[in-house]
Amino acid sequence: MKNLYLVAGTALLSVIACAAPSTAADQLVLDDIAWKVVPADGKGKSHLRVSRKTSSSDVAIDGSRRELAGTEAVLQGAAGPVSFTIVHASGTLACSGTLKSAFDGAGRCRFNADPGFERALASRGLAPDDRDELLAMLLVDATIELADGLSAEGVKPKDNGDLIAAAALEVTPSYVRDLKSEALALSDVEDAIACKALGVDGAYVRSLADAGYRGLSADDVVGMKAMGVSGEYAQAINRARGSGQ
Repeated sequence: MKNLYLVAGTALLSVIACAAPSTAADQLVLDDIAWKVVPADGKGKSHLRVSRKTSSSDVAIDGSRRELAGTEAVLQGAAGPVSFTIVHASGTLACSGTLKSAFDGAGRCRFNADPGFERALASRGLAPDDRDELLAMLLVDATIELADGLSAEGVKPKDNGDLIAAAALEVTPSYVRDLKSEALALSDVEDAIACKALGVDGAYVRSLADAGYRGLSADDVVGMKAMGVSGEYAQAINRARGSGQ
C-alpha cells in the first residue's frame, strides 16, 4: 500500500525525468532547455517552469531558496530581454529570453553539470543515470548534505531517485527525527517519503502512540492517515472497546 501512496504523492511533482541511459560520451552541458514563467493563480506566487524534451519542473519563486533571489529580481522586471543564472552544487543553469511584463516571459537555458558533485554522489552510491538527473537536483535542491543527513538518521537514499524525491517533498533530517516514535518503526527513506506525501507528521505519529499503538509500519501509518483516522478517533475506539468488555 505504501508504494501506491508514494506514486500518488510523487505524481503531483513535475520533476525532470531521465530520458536516456548514461554513456561515457555524455556531455557536461545540456542546452535544449526551455523556461517560462507560470503566473500566480491567486493561491500563491509565480513559478519558473523549466522544460527539457517531454518533462518539466515548476520552481516556486517565493524567496524560499537563496540561490533564486537573483532570478526573482530579474523576472519581476520590466518588459524586454532578460538573463539570469541559478548556481547550485549540482551545476549552473544559465538562461536568457524575453519578458512581456513582470513574471510573464519565456526563453532558453543551458545547464553545465558539476563533475565534483557527480563524483560525490557516486561515492555514496547515488550516481545519476544521466545528467538530466543533475538538472533535476538543481530544480528540487537535492544536495550532498541532504543525502548525508538522511543517512545519519537511518534512512539512507538507495539511489539518486530517492534523493530527488526526498528533496522535492522536503523530507529533511529534522522531519525524519520528528517522525520517529514508539508508534512508527522507520528505517527506509521510501517510508519517510510516503509519510510526507500523505501529510503525516510527528504530531500525528505521537498521537497514535498516545492511543496505544506501538511499532506500526509506515504502511500502517500512511493507511490510517489516508483513511482519516486521527489519534483522537483511535483513542475513542479503544475506550469504546474497553467499555464494551
